[in-house]
Amino acid sequence: MEIRSELRKLSRSGKRIWLTLVAVLALTHILLLLSYGIYRLPDGRRLKLPNEHSALTTTPSSQNALLRNTLAVNVSVAHTGLENSGSGLRNEPEDDEGFVDSVDFESFEDVKDSVIVKEVAGSNESESLFPSEKILMQNVSLQSQKKVKSSVLSGGSSITDPVLENSSLIVTKKMSKKKKKMRCDLPPKTVTTIDEMNRILTRHRRSSRAMRPRWSSRRDEEMLAARKEIENAPVVTTDRELYPPIFRNVSMFKRSYELMERILKVYVYKEGSRPIFHTPILKGLYASEGWFMKLMEGNKRYTVKDPRRAHLYYMPFSARMLEYTLYVRNSHNRTNLRQFLKEYTEHISSKYPFFNRTGGADHFLVACHDWAPYETRHHMEHCIKALCNADVTGGFKIGRDISLPETYVRAAKNPLRDLGGKPPSQRRILAFYAGSMHGYLRTILLQHWKDKDPDMRIYGRMPLGVASKMNYIEQMKSSKYCLCPKGYEVNSPRVVESIFYECVPVIISDNFVPPFFEVLDWSAFSVIVAEKDIPRLKDILMSIPEEKYVKMQMAVRKAQRHFLWHAKPERYDLFHMVLHSIWYNRVFQAKRR
Repeated sequence: MEIRSELRKLSRSGKRIWLTLVAVLALTHILLLLSYGIYRLPDGRRLKLPNEHSALTTTPSSQNALLRNTLAVNVSVAHTGLENSGSGLRNEPEDDEGFVDSVDFESFEDVKDSVIVKEVAGSNESESLFPSEKILMQNVSLQSQKKVKSSVLSGGSSITDPVLENSSLIVTKKMSKKKKKMRCDLPPKTVTTIDEMNRILTRHRRSSRAMRPRWSSRRDEEMLAARKEIENAPVVTTDRELYPPIFRNVSMFKRSYELMERILKVYVYKEGSRPIFHTPILKGLYASEGWFMKLMEGNKRYTVKDPRRAHLYYMPFSARMLEYTLYVRNSHNRTNLRQFLKEYTEHISSKYPFFNRTGGADHFLVACHDWAPYETRHHMEHCIKALCNADVTGGFKIGRDISLPETYVRAAKNPLRDLGGKPPSQRRILAFYAGSMHGYLRTILLQHWKDKDPDMRIYGRMPLGVASKMNYIEQMKSSKYCLCPKGYEVNSPRVVESIFYECVPVIISDNFVPPFFEVLDWSAFSVIVAEKDIPRLKDILMSIPEEKYVKMQMAVRKAQRHFLWHAKPERYDLFHMVLHSIWYNRVFQAKRR
């Protein structure tokens, strides 16, 4: 009996040992699967563990720092379907006509600038980097020891591979609930008419809202003297270079422009590393910020090496490259982009005294990406912002900020390709529009007018291909009026495209401040239609007398020179108009100590 009981005890303990062995084997198998990366996240992406890439080795402390500052992350060139519930967060891979728009990082004409992201491992600029930039550059150097060229960028690779393999965990959560409508898919709650915008501009001209400088400067006195000369400018009725009807006050504009040429000096900050800083994009929807950056940094007439001599200070970052480099795809979170610029601002304000002297009122930025208003909020709030997304309900300050023209440049080496259009007598089409269904307004436009009237050539997305692009251009060149409805945001490249092809732009975008609003009279060469009046669109256009249309089309042709980029800037061209508006608004905002 004793022997039998002992055998039973051994069998029971054997079962426990057997179960323990099975559990250990199962756990080992799971760990092996994970270590070889077979496990996939709910969104279909592979979970990458710290031992998967031997190229990236970071200490626990550095990993913690990276988790706190997720600034260099897995960035895919594909950029498809980025959305954000409630705040209009998205990023389209196509241009506004629906054609594929791969990222094109055109460089300067010399060979050395064909490299978009320089090798940073041997750079001697690390001492001047601010914290977030050090993290970014350190991980770029770890991930890529060779130069990344623009052809590679547009071919489907990424600027930086994953900084933290576990960073992909940010996007593991599936959106099971019904998506909330984004702000860009809803009409604005309030509408500021063009007449109200004019009143705001007049009010801000009379009394500056900028802070008084902390200490006096000779540059302030020079700008205040310039303001007095502009306000008492000699009357100009005719001019060989300017067309008076398109200006609010051609006399003041001409005098201000002459004073800018004579007085203005700009200091361009050298801080910041590529690709976010000093990397101009010269082709596509975001070309405006790139062309200005290239021409400003290469300019010898206005720039100075001594910041003490400057009236204005330029912060040369690309809002497009900021999003391209730092945004975590499908994260629906832009906080790290704003934090990056915040640390940049803190860096230059601690290194130099100039930002603190005026609170940034004499500093300016030029950004064409839709997210720029959010990214520059608070820490750059008092700076002069030249923005394509010039929305008065989104923080745009009339009289201080600049409405930057959104130019769709098709050929970086020849930005003036296909310039011009047919004379008024040969424009047989009343109105034309074709484009992707971005936002809520274009859907409404097509519901009312697509295939409804032969005089109204209203289409959706154009087919892909060269022939389709040429058809699009030919339609604009042959139309009297070119419709410019807003997309996700208030701005649209069609405004400048219309002028480029000498077609009268019809702006349909509530709360949009037209480009160079402080100096140009848009009623002379455009038609501004409220969104609620889309059903009456044809009646509004047909009510314009032919004689008035001819004058407007003439004004469009005269205004065209102010919306063109040149490899070598010309007087009154787009580069000089942007710079002038920044100067002009600063002159009227400047104060004495």
